[in-house]
Amino acid sequence: MPQNIMVTGGAGFIGSHLVDAYVNNGHKVVIVDDLSTGKRDNLNSEAKFYEIDIKSPDVEDIFVEEEIDIVNHQAAQASAQMSINDPTFDAVTNIIGTLNLLEICRRREVQKFIFSSSVATYGEQEFFPADESHPQRPVNPYGVAKLSAEKYIRLYFDQLGLDYTIFRYANVYGPRQDPFGEGGVVAVFSQKMDAGEQPLINGDGMQTRDFIYVGDVVEANLLATGSADVGEYNLSTSKETSVIGLFREIKDITGSSLEPKYGPAKKGDQQRSVIDNTKAISTFGWKPKVDLRVGLTETASFFKERVNI
Repeated sequence: MPQNIMVTGGAGFIGSHLVDAYVNNGHKVVIVDDLSTGKRDNLNSEAKFYEIDIKSPDVEDIFVEEEIDIVNHQAAQASAQMSINDPTFDAVTNIIGTLNLLEICRRREVQKFIFSSSVATYGEQEFFPADESHPQRPVNPYGVAKLSAEKYIRLYFDQLGLDYTIFRYANVYGPRQDPFGEGGVVAVFSQKMDAGEQPLINGDGMQTRDFIYVGDVVEANLLATGSADVGEYNLSTSKETSVIGLFREIKDITGSSLEPKYGPAKKGDQQRSVIDNTKAISTFGWKPKVDLRVGLTETASFFKERVNI
């Protein structure tokens, strides 16, 4: 059944892919994005776009005008390093911005709130892979803010009955990811190797991550949009890949001759990260379909096209 869906951050990496999928599935889609990190080039012409900050009280006018049924909240300050440098800005965006949306949802009787949380809420893991019961002890302000937003969302369900789905994303990668600034490591390596530039590995390269392709994340969001299930779910492959292993894989795909170059480890960076996806699989009938090699090839091709433009 077609719904009126608001996607915050719909000009960004994950959000824009999600907008495309919602439009292709016949939904009426409204994008809310202040373009601080999102890009106009990512906007779907069949979605209605509002350039506005999620913290603005004027966002409520959009809910009224567009008769929003479901909010999929992807907008965020997503840089762990920036959260360490400016934790106040991170909290204002990721906590207060989310709370503003929740309050509007309460007043406008929105049906469901879908939220993009993060593996960062777990911090350094006690067991591998971590399931949703793992203690949440984040090691940077970004993880703290995402965890705080989770708690507000659960409160609005417990006290006010606002249905929700919280997805704790592993390390999402794919086309349209920003390789500049605090871009994901896959985007950084792919862009630089395609351009013949030297990427820098932070630390010894032995730190591991659970890399999941953006298309698989989008599929889970689509399933959750039509589901009555409420709860928190990890979105991951449940497979570990070291950063140095990732470097070598992308080097092989791009045909690069560059050798690894190492720099200092980042403060607040987890050493080992992999999360269990069993709950999402059993609840939604979802599973990650895109093999890492295939996803990396797609991503490298995207950046190669940009280099050649």
